[in-house]
Amino acid sequence: MSTNHQLSKKQTGRKPRQYKIRRIAIDKCPQKKGTCVKVLTTTPRKPNSALRKIAKVILSNRKYIAAYIPGIGHNLQKHSTVLVRGGRVKDLPGMKYKIIRGKFDLRSLEIRSTSRSKYGAKKVYNRVDHRYYRPRYFT
Repeated sequence: MSTNHQLSKKQTGRKPRQYKIRRIAIDKCPQKKGTCVKVLTTTPRKPNSALRKIAKVILSNRKYIAAYIPGIGHNLQKHSTVLVRGGRVKDLPGMKYKIIRGKFDLRSLEIRSTSRSKYGAKKVYNRVDHRYYRPRYFT
């Protein structure tokens, strides 16, 4: 015997599951443009130890966020224009955004040979392959 609640559910049907939007500040966009308000460092949670570089950014939709600056070294300062994407940093609590390198005022990392697309590095074709390179004193 069905209850009244079960019968009413059958008529209306079940609603599809509503998924939670985790990157609220970028408004369902892949990236958002923003301006740095403050550039600072913070420490990761246990067991890691470092000084992680972050920037407080006001986005084009007037929302304030904290975004991680990936890679070694940066040239960001107050009033720098940056492009922000989603992506959390595992050992920094509440860090849900990353700044894209090589776009607007944040320079790219030229020293990268792997994962170049994440750091805005161009491919270097005239690099010497160490497996086939023979110094002059061997010949």
